Amino acid sequence: MCAATLSGCFTGIESTPKITAGDVRKEKVTVTDEQLFMKDVDRQPLSQWKPGKQFFVTDDKIALLFGPEAAGISSLKGKIVTFASVTDVTSLTGDKVASFTFLTPQGDPLNYRTTHSINDWMNMPAVDIPFTIEMSVVEQVHDMMLHQPYYIITSQRYDTADNARRGRRFVKVIVDNLEPGNTDYPIRLTLHEDEDRAEDNKASTESFNLFMSVGSGLSAPRDFSSLFSFTDPRRRHPLITDAVWSNIINGKVSEGMTRDECRLALGSPASIDRRPGYSYMREIWTYENGIYLMFEDGLLISFRR
Repeated sequence: MCAATLSGCFTGIESTPKITAGDVRKEKVTVTDEQLFMKDVDRQPLSQWKPGKQFFVTDDKIALLFGPEAAGISSLKGKIVTFASVTDVTSLTGDKVASFTFLTPQGDPLNYRTTHSINDWMNMPAVDIPFTIEMSVVEQVHDMMLHQPYYIITSQRYDTADNARRGRRFVKVIVDNLEPGNTDYPIRLTLHEDEDRAEDNKASTESFNLFMSVGSGLSAPRDFSSLFSFTDPRRRHPLITDAVWSNIINGKVSEGMTRDECRLALGSPASIDRRPGYSYMREIWTYENGIYLMFEDGLLISFRR
């Protein structure tokens, strides 16, 4: 990230109350094609479960769900357990509750006793088996996205060891592989930039990962529409010069960029502080990571990383 600070003095300038970016930029909410893309992908209701249904285990804490028979079983994290059966049993309070039986890869049975009866579960949209991902969900997304091109709209990426790093936005990428993710994000995507369509011919051929949520009832929503666009974002901004667009896709800003261009490059700020001058309006954008931008009459005059 290019970083530079122009000299400027704030002393003596009266500051108005801070406002959020949402107060400045309010737009009519519309449903996009990206938001509708996976609307039918979700976990299966119990009525559709069949013996052999597969679940990917995301955490060894799953052993806490099972009875004493789990004590002698080795780590299940990263492995597949299969659904065998479900029966109603009597709880200590005399209520009927569903007990699910799963099989480990070695065929050992594991029982998960819930707090609802089978009939209760049948009336719910899905059964929540903690620390697992339904492989039926992964398979649906796999069929929809594998080898397909999209435009990435987030700068967040992960390397092959799943360490977070920053990357280019608004460039074309191809989905190379799709696997189960983790407890928060059930889909793990492996992608690469499409070199032929890179805006500045500097596409990285190195693969990277993204984690995506899908379906309902998820604790950490990060769905398809927050990661990808079907169409080239460049087409929506025909007045932006090639030099400025190169800054934007690389997450950089430079003097003279407009507020909209800076928002495209860095995202919306955490707060905006308006400060009227003698013949101009000055704005200071502050980001949670410490970055701030200073604008006069809508143009960037100084910034600090």
